[in-house]
Amino acid sequence: MINLLMNVLWLLLFGWNAGLAWLTATIVMVVSIVGIPWARAAFNIALFMFWPFGRVAVARDDLTGREDIGTGPLGFIGNVIWFLFGGIWLGLGHLLIGLVCCITVIGIPFGLQHFKFAGLAFAPIGKTIVDREVLEAVRYR
Repeated sequence: MINLLMNVLWLLLFGWNAGLAWLTATIVMVVSIVGIPWARAAFNIALFMFWPFGRVAVARDDLTGREDIGTGPLGFIGNVIWFLFGGIWLGLGHLLIGLVCCITVIGIPFGLQHFKFAGLAFAPIGKTIVDREVLEAVRYR
């Protein structure tokens, strides 16, 4: 229930504009054609931005137990390119917003979400977003 309340507050205060910004970035990547390999990662982040509480980003190979194109060497190269051409600025932006949110006690949960987004923004390729319960079930199987 608390995740629902926090997600609604997040969506009203931060999530709608951040999610729309990431969706816009996804569309720009697809239209540019050069950015298509990174569009899936941006789309996953956009969906994560709309409803972040109770969900986590995990490597797909950790979740499925098998490597795919995004979790192997090509995924690493894609993450390096992402980092150099924008990931560093996106991640630093989320870190800065997270620090500003943490100034007040009420903003701390939102700041922690931005810290989570910062880590994802640095290297999103090969990651998927799952509910926390799914991650726990995979860990304990």
